[in-house]
Amino acid sequence: MSKPDFVALADAVLRIEADAVSALRLRLDDKFTQACQLLLDCEGRVIVTGLGKSGHIARKLAATFASTGTAAFFVHPGEASHGDLGMIKRQDVVLAMSNSGETAELLALLPWLARHGIALISMTGKPHSNLAQAANVHLDVSVAEEACPLGLAPTASTTATLAMGDALAVALLKARGFTAEDFARSHPSGTLGKRLLLKVADAMSSGNDIPWVSGDTSVDKALLEMTGKGLGMTIVSPDGNTLEGVFTDGDLRRALDQRLPLHQTAVADVMTAPCQSADPDALAATAVKQMEDCRITALPVLDDAHNIVGVVHLHALLRAGVS
Repeated sequence: MSKPDFVALADAVLRIEADAVSALRLRLDDKFTQACQLLLDCEGRVIVTGLGKSGHIARKLAATFASTGTAAFFVHPGEASHGDLGMIKRQDVVLAMSNSGETAELLALLPWLARHGIALISMTGKPHSNLAQAANVHLDVSVAEEACPLGLAPTASTTATLAMGDALAVALLKARGFTAEDFARSHPSGTLGKRLLLKVADAMSSGNDIPWVSGDTSVDKALLEMTGKGLGMTIVSPDGNTLEGVFTDGDLRRALDQRLPLHQTAVADVMTAPCQSADPDALAATAVKQMEDCRITALPVLDDAHNIVGVVHLHALLRAGVS
């Protein structure tokens, strides 16, 4: 038995599935608009349902809707007839998917949905199926062929259903004016959430943790303050409130290169001034970029009155998940 050409087999699968998705574009018409309007006008939640492989796609789409501004959750059609129909209210919209359009568990829900006046959107590969005919709006996700060479395993059909569902979710996202900040609020622990929600004030050192010395402090004593607070720098200020400059590891190296006597040299003579600073209400991601652009690792944080309120260090921001 000859060794299969895996690359050629994969190429055929991807071609078939790509063709299936491309074909959907030719079917975008008033029905898609009607489906979007139904979902947009929904005063309740979008109930996404399907069985088998369609059920897996339905679960994913429910999560996509929920994370992009459309309240949604998945209901298993088999469990629905055993009590879970109580989750569905009159103001909801049901989005049901089945390649055949004849899934018995879904068809069993139709009389109940009709009796309660609940809007139904169906996505099937058979426009003349019972599920398609019963729906307020039907979206045709039929495919010319499955990528499975046996024509049995749902492959191109599930890809097409997923793509059409994503198209609905993104169209609604745009219609709602849903922003990256809105997305971040539903993903507060994710990387995007950290980048768009975490502020400098959330990660800065403040109070007694702020390293600072007066300008007439000797370099060796300023070094002790730097080391004690562990931020690789110290603020130079006459009162701990007004920023004059900063003394950093880089400034120390330059003083050593000049062979300056550290115990006799005032830190004001070797500090960096003027220096970069950050606003406590600025996004932490903005502070990261500022430090990367300036090739520094810490920033004094000043309020609107230019008073020192903290120091933010690059490592603290990275530990907080900002990148």
